[in-house]
Amino acid sequence: MATEGNPALRATLIDLDGTLLDTAPDLAIAANAVRAQAGMHALPVARIAQFIGKGTDMLVHRALTDNLHGQVAPDVFAPARALFERQYREVNGVHSRAFPGVPEALVRLRAAGLLLACVTNKPREFTHALLERTGLLPALDAVAAGDEVARRKPHPDLLLLACTRLGVGPGEALLVGDSSNDAQAAHAAGCACVLVECGYNEGEPVRALAGAPGVGGIFPSLAEASEWLLGRQAAAGGASRK
Repeated sequence: MATEGNPALRATLIDLDGTLLDTAPDLAIAANAVRAQAGMHALPVARIAQFIGKGTDMLVHRALTDNLHGQVAPDVFAPARALFERQYREVNGVHSRAFPGVPEALVRLRAAGLLLACVTNKPREFTHALLERTGLLPALDAVAAGDEVARRKPHPDLLLLACTRLGVGPGEALLVGDSSNDAQAAHAAGCACVLVECGYNEGEPVRALAGAPGVGGIFPSLAEASEWLLGRQAAAGGASRK
């Protein structure tokens, strides 16, 4: 993967919701509990999935308004967010599942010598509990969660924090994500980026991001993205030995 003027790839940064794990079922339970308390009907999991991507606060606002750009008043938001956290703490990881091939992909990427980090807008408390319950935490070298930085994705802060924890430069890392938030964050951080179609992207097709700044490819899932990445690593290794 190394080219003249560019460092070799040393790390893979991976988004959580929609890339590593299908977390929408658990998030929908918590979001619909908030709606029920407000006297609203439950929304389908597929609709709640469209609200995922910009952190817990935005998810609560969107769930209460059924609008991607919706905002509720502070006196409504505060108790609703507290309820969401209580409900999500109970169900976090109960219905969430790794996408097919994800555990195997992580093993193969590490075996190829790549460092792995999870980068997510989700708060650290929920991130670590979820990764533990789904068995993925031991496969990772670092985790960077949303409440550990001043600005979440699409800002670059999370990716830069993950790179620091891994001891690599941004140019030595590639992000695998599922949304425009990930693509923008990677571009701003100076990381390479590929996207997967199995995630959420706030209801918009990921294919629409083909050719966006920094997006090097779009794959059905992390399993296919990792195969491509391993192939590039092998090719780069062979080239470096010539």
